[in-house]
Amino acid sequence: MNTGGKIITIVSALAVVALAVFVYLKFFFVYSQGVNEGDINYFQNEGFIFKTYEGKMIQTGYNSRNAGTTIQSNEYKFSVEDERVARQIENSSSRQVKLHWKRYLGVLPWRGNSQYVVDSIVSVRPGEAR
Repeated sequence: MNTGGKIITIVSALAVVALAVFVYLKFFFVYSQGVNEGDINYFQNEGFIFKTYEGKMIQTGYNSRNAGTTIQSNEYKFSVEDERVARQIENSSSRQVKLHWKRYLGVLPWRGNSQYVVDSIVSVRPGEAR
């Protein structure tokens, strides 16, 4: 093999390795993980080809940046891969839930529409009277 062929082979191998590393970091590397607590606003199974579980949680709290303390809410959108966890969330409506999630840098259609993928329920508390 001549020198030009070796260079093309090495460059091609490096390109394949770089692509593999990029795909891993973008779609499979867990960038962060944590826990969020709040009320489930909606939870549904949606999609044309890949049916995924998508939800939104409302997290309430106090905002003290202003002169007076005000109540604020934060929306947390998430996806669920595991059908067992999805059933637990469906059965937890009108209650405070604490969800453990993993954040990926990219979204895969069969994993859901969000970078935040819930993998377990930490706790469920009865909701307050509304």
